[in-house]
Amino acid sequence: MTSAAPSPVAPAPADSAGNWVDRYAPAALRPFLRLARADRPIGSWLLLIPCWWSLALALRVQAESGVAAYGQAAAWAGLFALGAVAMRGAGCTWNDILDRDIDGRVERTRSRPLPSGQVTLTGAVLFLALQCLVGLVVLLCLPGFAIGVALSSLGLVVVYPLMKRVIWIPQLVLGLAFSWGALMGFAVLLEALPAPALLLYAGAVLWVVGYDTIYAHQDREDDAIVGVKSSALLFAGDTAKWLAGLYGAAVVLFGLALASAEAGPLAWGGLGIFTVQLCTQMWRLDIDDRALCLRLFRSNRDAGLILLAGLLADALLA
Repeated sequence: MTSAAPSPVAPAPADSAGNWVDRYAPAALRPFLRLARADRPIGSWLLLIPCWWSLALALRVQAESGVAAYGQAAAWAGLFALGAVAMRGAGCTWNDILDRDIDGRVERTRSRPLPSGQVTLTGAVLFLALQCLVGLVVLLCLPGFAIGVALSSLGLVVVYPLMKRVIWIPQLVLGLAFSWGALMGFAVLLEALPAPALLLYAGAVLWVVGYDTIYAHQDREDDAIVGVKSSALLFAGDTAKWLAGLYGAAVVLFGLALASAEAGPLAWGGLGIFTVQLCTQMWRLDIDDRALCLRLFRSNRDAGLILLAGLLADALLA
């Protein structure tokens, strides 16, 4: 069954008004760009940053052995960026296909292209296939070992949108999927997954659960009404305590990853500033202020880039 015919002019969601899609994109493309969340690139950043962390830390491991492929790493960084945009868009499109009925009953999401009738179900499926084709092209550029690692994440990507109907912390499945890039830098540069990669991945999973819990507080009341689950509903008034545990454990795991990679002071400095930023989020958090929750969620891009700067500087100067 398909949605209503597309409207000629698609209204922007409240949390993305004034973005580049509204200002510059042709009207006919806007619903599809919104379906891929191109109007809200924060998700692409948060998917990409663990990939770049992994590349930088893998470079540090290479430097310890006396052979660091800096040029090769730069090329992989660009390819990862293309893949992150394509696969984040594909993931959002898949999510909206499965959630189109639920989204129509939630205030923040009822203006999305599918529930509002701006895109038909057939159009969304075809757009999903196009984005997956771009992802496939990126995938085929990777070494064989890295292809296998990347393909291992597909099950998580497919089932994640369904998890809010099944478990109280669907953010955990999101974390497992969204953090996969923390393995990919090692997979392409070293064609192996040593201890630093696994520790980095584990820390990233907890970081994602933490920041997506903040994000989920925007929909807490609507989620309760429509009967879907989230960590925001589960943690409720104890969110700050849970966030301290999640972020604290993430920082510990990142520290273990740095120690295992024999990282230098610049990487540790980046981790220190990253930790301060996470502490600031916890200090400022007000779960009843939706606008603040969105700002704090988005601030994780800056936190991730701070850690990246430390890792990259350490790798380059090793």
